[in-house]
Amino acid sequence: MADKKLAEVRTEFVEKVNKAVIRAVLDDLQERAVLNDAETEEVMERSGLKQEQARALIDGVRKKGPKASLMAIQSISSRDVFLAEQLGLTAFLEDKKLGEARTQFVEMVSKAVISSVLDDLLEKGVLNDEEVEKVKKKYVTQEQARTLIDGVRKKGSKASLVAIRSIHARDAFLAEQLGLTDFLEGSPSQSLQALGSRAILSVEETQPVESGQGIKLCPQNVFDKIQKEEPTKIYPIRDLKTRTRFAIIICNIDFESDCFSRREGADVDLAGMKRLLTGLGYEVEGHTNLCSEGMADRLRKFAARKEHKTSDSTFVVLMSHGLRAGLCGVKSKGENSDILSHDTIYSILNNRNCPDLLNKPKVIIIQACRGENKGVIYVSCADAPSADSLSRVPRLPAMYESDALRRVHVESDLICFCSTTPDNVSWRSPTTGSIFIVQLIKHMQEHAWCYHLEDIFREVQLAFSNNPLQMPTRERATLLRKFYLFPGY
Repeated sequence: MADKKLAEVRTEFVEKVNKAVIRAVLDDLQERAVLNDAETEEVMERSGLKQEQARALIDGVRKKGPKASLMAIQSISSRDVFLAEQLGLTAFLEDKKLGEARTQFVEMVSKAVISSVLDDLLEKGVLNDEEVEKVKKKYVTQEQARTLIDGVRKKGSKASLVAIRSIHARDAFLAEQLGLTDFLEGSPSQSLQALGSRAILSVEETQPVESGQGIKLCPQNVFDKIQKEEPTKIYPIRDLKTRTRFAIIICNIDFESDCFSRREGADVDLAGMKRLLTGLGYEVEGHTNLCSEGMADRLRKFAARKEHKTSDSTFVVLMSHGLRAGLCGVKSKGENSDILSHDTIYSILNNRNCPDLLNKPKVIIIQACRGENKGVIYVSCADAPSADSLSRVPRLPAMYESDALRRVHVESDLICFCSTTPDNVSWRSPTTGSIFIVQLIKHMQEHAWCYHLEDIFREVQLAFSNNPLQMPTRERATLLRKFYLFPGY
């Protein structure tokens, strides 16, 4: 029963789910009338801790019975394919579907289709010669069908999915009658297949090991799978023994003018980003407290490094106060005073001035403000699009200070990830660092082993979806392929 399955996975779900998935599942369940507005609101108001929200979600759904529990499992599987696979929900749905279709399959299938499906299962190694022969020895068609379905289900979810696809391929009309076509179109395993390299072979085979820098390392078979399935769609990486990966971090903390305060907590950001990039295999060049010309000069020297020729990518991290026009140097007194313009940054890093990084991903991370606006609006409850209305915008904590981000222009094989949208401020804690950098490091450590970079950035943005302090923004992305970091390789 689905409610028992939810009970089995409750503890692991509470530990691993993120707030964005909880919010999406609640939306699904509310739309399908499993939960009403009050029940959804009760989950979201659980002390703000995602663990409490996850417990309330699972417990509330289980009280509604097996049908509600099944809808929750389907929603979790569609909203977070990787989590569903880890929890065994994908296997549960596939085995359940084949079991549901068993009686109708036995009544409707022909011997010719059974024979073709057996051929497919034998070819794919789901059944061996002896098992195929056991089915064929049954004289009556219905007995063959029962033996086939029961034999496949004993093999687990992967075997069940192969059988479902085979039935669909061999008799589309029968598959439609059995509901297998709709199942395949919405199947979590179809989502896994579409994810390609992010597809999970099995929990044991793909469980990543954590490095000393807190980064989950890419397992061998996941690395091999990505390389095999998407060779032309991903950026190649060079051999660990011969490549020379370099990254640069420029972090302004102290400013000469009274116009700008000291960026308390920026040292935490600097240390965190250096540790992250080192763990990803980059030799990090760090600089602090530079004027705009000093920043430009360091970037030019970095772009001219001959080591880029034997590199496969680079990261450029810029952290400072900022204005709409660009990043502030330490001598800045405000608008048009000691500003490193975005045009200058991208001119330095373009293909003409940095030819050794041609056709290689160049990732720019900017932590700064981009104006003075708070980046939120107030709306009435009546106008709110969902239960987490922005009418409940939290007060900005007194311990947070504002930085500044600016818009950038990019060429090719480049992506810029900014900590906030244009004209708005970016927030930083004097003790824990910038909230954007904290989330970026967390998601890079957690997902770099199986997600490509733009998917990781999307996870960072999702982390801010219910926190309207700021919204990180990807701008002028011109990555032509998927950029996998493959930590450990």
